[in-house]
Amino acid sequence: MTSIDHITLEVADPSAAERFYIEALGLDAHVRLRASEAPTTGFRGFTLSLVVSQPSAVNALMDAALAAGGTTLKPAAKSLWGYGGGVQGPDGTVVTFASSSKKDTGPATRQIDDVVLQLGVADVAASKRFYVERGLPVGKSFGSKYVEFALPARTVKLALLKRRALAKAAGVAPDGEGSHRLAIGGDAGPVTDPDGFTWE
Repeated sequence: MTSIDHITLEVADPSAAERFYIEALGLDAHVRLRASEAPTTGFRGFTLSLVVSQPSAVNALMDAALAAGGTTLKPAAKSLWGYGGGVQGPDGTVVTFASSSKKDTGPATRQIDDVVLQLGVADVAASKRFYVERGLPVGKSFGSKYVEFALPARTVKLALLKRRALAKAAGVAPDGEGSHRLAIGGDAGPVTDPDGFTWE
């Protein structure tokens, strides 16, 4: 089965990015960093979503992210689907924090249950076909709006949404151009998907 072992974020300041992703958020098993000055502006077309068990974990991770140089995009709050919020990392990557629970059921922790790479795409159906042809099994699919692939436990999960919808959910404008500053490390590559996201 195809899987994503890690993602590589291309950053202008590796030291600041390490403080944010590795030291503050503990993502050393899922995120690698590489220095890059590739031109990029605005929304890069993806978010990194950290799924946790309860609201206190969302709050703890957001506090750690902000203390390590992140800026608030969406303050943590209850929603129809649970509880969550979002920040922008010092390198410009959008990181969201989410729990399907609206109430705490235990002591506060910073444990992350799932790391989900959400790609904002032009055509969800076309991108879904691209990934299915490369061995990614579909876990959930809601027509042309959302696709989540069923990938092995303890690997980075992958989901597809329309670019505009993903930007709105993240609290940013959908406009952006230049490099995604992202490389996906997994056994589907090397390949580039219909929206320019590269696998290594």
